[in-house]
Amino acid sequence: MYSSTESTGLVFRKSSYSNPSNCVEYADAGEGTAAVRDSQNPEDGHFLLPGREWGALLGAVRRG
Repeated sequence: MYSSTESTGLVFRKSSYSNPSNCVEYADAGEGTAAVRDSQNPEDGHFLLPGREWGALLGAVRRG
């Protein structure tokens, strides 16, 4: 996992699981990697998650 404030070229979308107090955005970062950031504080940067970890995170969120 890598944290970066550089998001040039990434197109972030708001997660359908977001709400007013917990907003998450994600972007396809290429090569099976997802970029994830807090939409209320995008200047703080984002995390890059390889496909396997991104899938595990999505699964955990869906299960609650």
